[in-house]
Amino acid sequence: MTSVVLPGDPIGSLIGDRRVTASSGGLHAHVYPATGLPNATVALAGAAEVDAAVSAAWEAHREWVAHPADRRRDMLVGLADVVHEHLDELAGLNVHDYAVPISNAGTALLLERFLRHFAGYADKPHGTSSPVSGSFDVNIIEREPYGVVGVIAPWNGALAVAASCVAPALAAGNAVVFKPSELAPLAALRFGELCLVAGLPPGLVNILPAASDGGDALVRHPGIRKIHFTGGGTTARAVLRAATDNLTPVVTELGGKSANIIFPDADLGRAAALAAHQGPLMQSGQSCACASRILVHESVYDAFTEQFLAVIGAARVGDPFDPEVNFGPVISAGSLDRLLNVVHRAVEERAGELLVGGERLVDGALAGGFYMQPTVFGGVDNRSRLAQVETFGPVVSLIRFVDDDEAVRLANDTPYGLNAFVHTADLTRAHTVSRQLEAGSVWVNQFSQISPQGPYGGYKQSGSGRTGGLDGLHEFQQIKNIRIGMG
Repeated sequence: MTSVVLPGDPIGSLIGDRRVTASSGGLHAHVYPATGLPNATVALAGAAEVDAAVSAAWEAHREWVAHPADRRRDMLVGLADVVHEHLDELAGLNVHDYAVPISNAGTALLLERFLRHFAGYADKPHGTSSPVSGSFDVNIIEREPYGVVGVIAPWNGALAVAASCVAPALAAGNAVVFKPSELAPLAALRFGELCLVAGLPPGLVNILPAASDGGDALVRHPGIRKIHFTGGGTTARAVLRAATDNLTPVVTELGGKSANIIFPDADLGRAAALAAHQGPLMQSGQSCACASRILVHESVYDAFTEQFLAVIGAARVGDPFDPEVNFGPVISAGSLDRLLNVVHRAVEERAGELLVGGERLVDGALAGGFYMQPTVFGGVDNRSRLAQVETFGPVVSLIRFVDDDEAVRLANDTPYGLNAFVHTADLTRAHTVSRQLEAGSVWVNQFSQISPQGPYGGYKQSGSGRTGGLDGLHEFQQIKNIRIGMG
């Protein structure tokens, strides 16, 4: 295993231009999932640090909006340049954070792309004008920043959330208090430091690693004008309840139980490779975009299953810093135990046939880490808990269907609606089925490739609001109507 060398002293919050290690939220022993050993101590933010960060953010916001729009644009481009210079470092910190294989640690590049894209919006028109009935008054519809927004990121995507939320928030004129999970704070903290290196006002981006108490204090703070939360439904409900104290608006991006539909005319080899990547292999299935329900037409079910299992069997497991490795551990011992119980329960309930996997990997250097075999169930009942409850791990289900209508019905038969995937060579089918799927994003003959140009978000219990595109920018702006009487 590659050794993980991090500072011996506690790693604290970034508030303004200072690292704060005296923390009211206590200390957290960060564990590297590939070894199961502690590798850093994190000083967690509590209510005191949240209050200091919000104050610093409001001061920075006033300085930020005092700059001409083209100056703010240039500063964001400069930040993208600095991120580009530190891509390797940020990718490495991503591995240190949650042992995602370096071959999959591409969110640093995503961050650069989002920064460059949204920098271009900073000096573009944000409002419109309109005539009004029975009058020659001047009627202006303007979009303005909220001021200070709170962004709460999950452990499996701090840099991705920085890309999709912090970049548009800054372009819209806001300051940000960003809370990464205590399980993965390292890359986010370095990004905050790079904001200072790029010359952004101290306090414009504050990074507060925190557990649930710190997150609650952030959501309840009266100085936070809007919250963007990415995570699970249970925590989202707690965030929404806490936000009612100040009637703070909340945008959520939540979980999924995405369907990946394999039609009989699909390129089965390509579909099998993409389904393996989008399912159990990418981030070990620990992704809201994981396509954990693979719906396969009965005429190609056996052929697809054979190729899919071959791809799974060829997965390279090992040191996440090895560029040849494409499958890593899950985040914690608790998560590993939960996933093994999911498999055990699915077998007991006869939800489907266990085709491969289902056990912990304990060979040699992997023994101390939280590694689990990629796990595939075949012939799964779509009504089972295995098919309906988000697994958040390398456990996927193969489900047969007989025609297009049944494929759509099965795909939509879930409380979630974040992503859906379609594999077909028929353009008419691709278009027709995509329109019928209840999902915020539909990916045809490809895996999920989030881009700054495309709005991303969920239907149903997968959340509300969007990141990316013009819709993502508008989430961080509020609308004002100014009417000037002309006599």
